[in-house]
Amino acid sequence: MNSQDRTPDARTRLRFTKMHGLGNDFVVFDGVNQTVTLTPERCRRIADRHFGVGCDQILVVEKPTRPDVDFRYRIFNADGGEVEQCGNGARCFVRFVHDHGLTDKTAIRVETASGVIEPRLLADGRVTVDMGAPRFAPAEVPFVAEAEALTYPLKIGQHRLDIAVVSMGNPHAVLRVNDLDSAPVDILGAVIESHSRFPQRVNAGFMQVLTPHDIRLRVFERGAGETLACGTGACAAAVSGIRQGALASPVSVHTRGGDLVIEWAGAGAPVLMTGPAETVFEGELELT
Repeated sequence: MNSQDRTPDARTRLRFTKMHGLGNDFVVFDGVNQTVTLTPERCRRIADRHFGVGCDQILVVEKPTRPDVDFRYRIFNADGGEVEQCGNGARCFVRFVHDHGLTDKTAIRVETASGVIEPRLLADGRVTVDMGAPRFAPAEVPFVAEAEALTYPLKIGQHRLDIAVVSMGNPHAVLRVNDLDSAPVDILGAVIESHSRFPQRVNAGFMQVLTPHDIRLRVFERGAGETLACGTGACAAAVSGIRQGALASPVSVHTRGGDLVIEWAGAGAPVLMTGPAETVFEGELELT
């Protein structure tokens, strides 16, 4: 039985840690040493910035379900939906299990809904995560298209956008813009997120290329809205730019919350993401 299958107690007290990766913030629960039962309603309450702790996503550390990994990693968006992957969360995950004595390893293998990732804690406190190889086949994103391409036309009202589509364990659409500051991220991001050609919705990235090794990025995340940073979004943007010949590895991704470094050697190779992970505070909350 997993934690979703248990009937919630009338009142539950849970210990948590508030963390962030470049301002993309998380409530992290140790599901190894306490029973964590989350429902969509509970997730929404926890994530609420006025009536709860406040966060973009909720992360749960659990015991693995297979012998070749160290932990299981579950991610819930602020709207209560469970999702496959979160890059900034993965960095916070490895800091959490190390700082809380759940492992003494600096490199771990972590089971997620989209496969195994391998985050590694560096000596300077930053974390590098092997995010696995990106997937471009439309059916694997998923995205409705007849054949694989570098970019696809996406009709929005009377306008046509050219987007790159990639899965980093979760779906991403990347739109290149000339001026990130004036890009209508909130309005256009929401429309792209729920576009009918993305049957599981999508994270919408807006990328401004500065040099072949530097980009600015804003991401409207599926189920969370625009966040200060998005790790998988940074991977998707860098990979799509490299694939189109506009960028070259390594790529520094400048987000509103700070910088990430993305490395990708090309087709079939894993994407490596390096950046910070910070603990904000520890606490206990009561859920009904």
